[in-house]
Amino acid sequence: MALPPSNTGTNTGEGGKDARKPTAEDEVIIREIDDAVRQDDALQFFQKYGVVIGSLVAVILVGLGGYLVWNSQAEAGLEADSEQLITVLDSAQSENFEQVRERAAPLLDNDTPGVRTSARMLQAAASLELGEATKAVEMYAAIAEDAEAPQALRDLARIREVASNFDEREPADIIAKLKDLAVPGNAFFGSAGELTAIAHLEAGDRAQAGALFAAIAKEEDLPETLRSRSRQMAGLLGVDAVEDVEQLLEDEGVVPASAPIGAASQ
Repeated sequence: MALPPSNTGTNTGEGGKDARKPTAEDEVIIREIDDAVRQDDALQFFQKYGVVIGSLVAVILVGLGGYLVWNSQAEAGLEADSEQLITVLDSAQSENFEQVRERAAPLLDNDTPGVRTSARMLQAAASLELGEATKAVEMYAAIAEDAEAPQALRDLARIREVASNFDEREPADIIAKLKDLAVPGNAFFGSAGELTAIAHLEAGDRAQAGALFAAIAKEEDLPETLRSRSRQMAGLLGVDAVEDVEQLLEDEGVVPASAPIGAASQ
């Protein structure tokens, strides 16, 4: 579905604002939008690159989950299990995904749910990287349904399950599956919210998509790259996601820190 060209990012509103000349603020936002839709289809951009980025984030989060399990437990054998997880992560970092599956295999029957689930997550990620998407989706789905697995990893597995075969899913299925995660305040709001917003867009619900993108853009705890993408998409859909224009201009280097907003046009 092709999105409107970048000039839709210009704000319209009361008082005939649509007739005003572009300001420095407009130029910043338009430049951001143009970067996002360089291929003239922002939706395809997110579908093509969002899952790849998500895969890297998933590996990092799994590593963090393994560390937290190690740090929060005191069982005698857990340290050795954690060291084994670290060797698996080393293989993932070096992109040796066959080795990831081999090294993770002994941990799949571990008595500690956190260790066991982390190993399963890493094996699923390896399968995905090796082109076995169907297998990876099945593994993620099984983790998401495992009542013994840590809730954080179950939620992450649900996101990865959806992201791994996003194109094959109906938008309504995606929205329903991620509904409780795609809310501000949830630890996975950024990833779940972005996937849900794209699903709304595919379903033709531009209003819901724009509102969700705007909500992501306004979450200060989320990565700036994600907030920037979401701000661009919200602008394309006619939703203003810029709360502090002066701060945005400063971040973009249009005006120096502490400089008055009017300096941007001089």
